[in-house]
Amino acid sequence: MVVKIITSKNFEEFVSQNRIAVIDFHANWSMPCRIVSPRIEELSNEMDNIAFGKINVDENEDIAQRFGLVSIPTVIVFKEGKQIDEVVGTQPKDKIRELIEKYI
Repeated sequence: MVVKIITSKNFEEFVSQNRIAVIDFHANWSMPCRIVSPRIEELSNEMDNIAFGKINVDENEDIAQRFGLVSIPTVIVFKEGKQIDEVVGTQPKDKIRELIEKYI
């Protein structure tokens, strides 16, 4: 699957229309984000039943503020439109997978 670009305009639709949605909150200038992004891409190709998205926090500050993000990368898992879990910082792909699989 493709990791969808999420913005303030399509955020609500993305999290509410997917049973489980995983969003990578990132910034283009952040080296840790550049490490996590390919891991999210790989997981999106391996986990067909999960919707993956990414939000640039510099371009969508309102969403970042809404979730009280103070560090990036932050990966948040949503189930039926509600935030259910998150992990902050550079994480191994297996740890991100485990976080998601708890809710499948």
